[in-house]
Formats: sequence, structure tokens, C-alpha cells
Amino acid sequence: MSEPEALSAREAAALLGIKRETLYAYASRGLVRSSPGDGKERRYLRSDLVLLKTRHDARSGHGPVAGAALRWGEPVLDSALTGIDARGPRYRGKVAAELAQAGVSFERVAELLWTGALPGDAGWPSVTNTPGASPMATVLALAERDPDPTPAGRQQELTRARKIVSALAAHGRTPGPGIAATLAGTGSGAAAIDRALVVMADHELNPSSFVARITASTGASLYAVVTAALAALSGPLHGGACERVEALLDEVRSRDRAAGVVTARRRRGEAIPGFGHRLYPAGDPRAAVILADARAVGGPAAEALDAVAEAMAASGELPTVDLALVALTEALGLPRGSAGHVFAVGRSAGWIAHALEQRGDGDLLRPRARYVGE
Repeated sequence: MSEPEALSAREAAALLGIKRETLYAYASRGLVRSSPGDGKERRYLRSDLVLLKTRHDARSGHGPVAGAALRWGEPVLDSALTGIDARGPRYRGKVAAELAQAGVSFERVAELLWTGALPGDAGWPSVTNTPGASPMATVLALAERDPDPTPAGRQQELTRARKIVSALAAHGRTPGPGIAATLAGTGSGAAAIDRALVVMADHELNPSSFVARITASTGASLYAVVTAALAALSGPLHGGACERVEALLDEVRSRDRAAGVVTARRRRGEAIPGFGHRLYPAGDPRAAVILADARAVGGPAAEALDAVAEAMAASGELPTVDLALVALTEALGLPRGSAGHVFAVGRSAGWIAHALEQRGDGDLLRPRARYVGE
């Protein structure tokens, strides 16, 4: 059974190991968000409480710092790829949302992440199909066709990178004139999909990117790096969250049912997927870019999810990219599962960038565990 997304004042204070008066002070300073509960009591967002506890633990000494770093804690390694602030991700100093709105293509952004320079023309090969029962199988099929898939020189690795991303885009699709056009199919949504890919291209040390760095640090091939990252992305707390939003959409079905579904889920202590990113308490700028396109296209699904967002706004929880991607792909009439597909293709650029950067560092990523058994 999943944990409730909000706790009572008693439960919240116990989790933090503080008095209720201190909890109320945290809430008044905006450190913990709360929403109305039954009667007069308010309920406190679990994710905010966990983040506060992590930060407190990180100030308690070297051991707790290292442990807390793995749970949204302090930074653990240096990277020149992506920084995150209230504007969203910045790729080598360039704000992703601004790149997307300026019409910079996903292929050019991928090259920026990989090489540090934004080319005038990415010059990618045509998208072609590679047989594979799943995205991971598609990447493995590419590896099998490569006579020597082991890490090679920079230019050879960049050529492999372009083929991997193109193959992922073409999985289950008819190849188009570019990555976005392939994902958008025969419709007119290529520009919107391209903007979504750009803002999704990298997000610092998210779980799948961290897995990519660990895999690369062992000397594994780019094919292995992307396959490992895809496995991490599939989890319901990462890229698999798109599937949970799709299930929510099936339950809501129409705008006029949205508020009732949200209320019923909250009463049962169930999470509402697609809301509340810890790094963006004031709202996820990536989601704003994607949702603007979804609203421009319109349609029942986009309107239903918009109504869910309106119902959630009362508790201060704002949409994440998971909800935004589902809203966009449903508005464009793309097949179910397309939101997760766009997520994976976009993020593959970041996985490869992290792999290339980690190889340059030369260290094997091997943290230590703190033994707590008998």
C-alpha cells in the first residue's frame, strides 16, 4: 500500500522529531506546504517533510551527509552539463525553456550537451527503423550490429549516439524527417514535440542519469549505458509516472469529473500523480512550456487534465512534466504510452552526455554502504 501524500500535524512533527509549534513555524515560513484536512486540522505534504529531514540530517556530520545526499540531499559530484534553478534546467548555461521557445531543435540541443557547442545545423542521419520488441531491445539490436561496440574515439561515439537516439525515436513509429517528426507521426504536432524534447533533454542527476554515469564509469559501451538508463526510467517513481497519469486520465474522463476524482483520492490517502516536484516549489518551468502547447491544441483529454490541475491548485501542488507530457500527447492524438516514449527519447540525450562526461572523469563510481545489520 502506498504511503499517504500528506500527514497530520502529529504525524508530521513525529517524522521530523520536533514539536508541533516548530512545525507550524516551518509552515508559516513556507518550508512545508499544507492543505485543509478533515475538520480544522491541516495536513502537511510528505515530500516537503522528507526534504526538510534530509537537510537536517545532512548538517549532522560526514556520515549523514553522504547518506542524505542520495535522497535529494547535497550535490555529490561536479558536472558542467546542467544546472537547475527557478527557470528550470540550464544546458551548459543556456536555459532549456528559452531554447525550446526560440525553436532550437532537439538535435542541436543534444549536440550542445555532448560537445559544449550549439551547432547551426546538427547534421544528423535520417531516422531509420531498427527491429526490437521494446526500446531496450532496439538499443541492444543496434549493439549487435556494431562490429566493435566498446568505447572508441570521440567522433565515433558521437556517431553512435545519434544512431541510438534516432533508433529510440523510431521504435514503433514510421520514420520521419527528424526526431520530433518521427514521434509526432502524420499529425501537425512536430514543433510541439520538439519543444517537449528540448526541455526534457537533461535534468542533472535524476535516477536514470545517475545510473547512466555509474554504468559509463565501469567502461561499458554507450549501448549498455542507454539500456541501463531505460531500465531505471521505467520505474513508476520516474518515467513510469506518465503511465500513472494516463490511469488518472482514464478515471477522470472529462473536465466535470476532475474535482470529484481528486477529492475522492485524497480522502483515501492516495497520491495524485503528476504534481509537486521537489526542485520546483513555485512550479516546473518545463511543464509550463509543454502545457502551453497542449492547451493550444485543446481537446477533451487536455481539458480534463487541466481541470485536475485546477483542483490541485488549492493545495499548492503544481503540475510536473509527467502530467504535461500526457496532456500534450493525448491532445495530439498520439497512441497511449507516447508520453513515456517522448520522455525517454528526450532524456537519452542527457544520458549520453553524462556518460561522455563521466568517462572524461575516469573514476569508477562506487559509494560505500553503512552496515546496520547484526
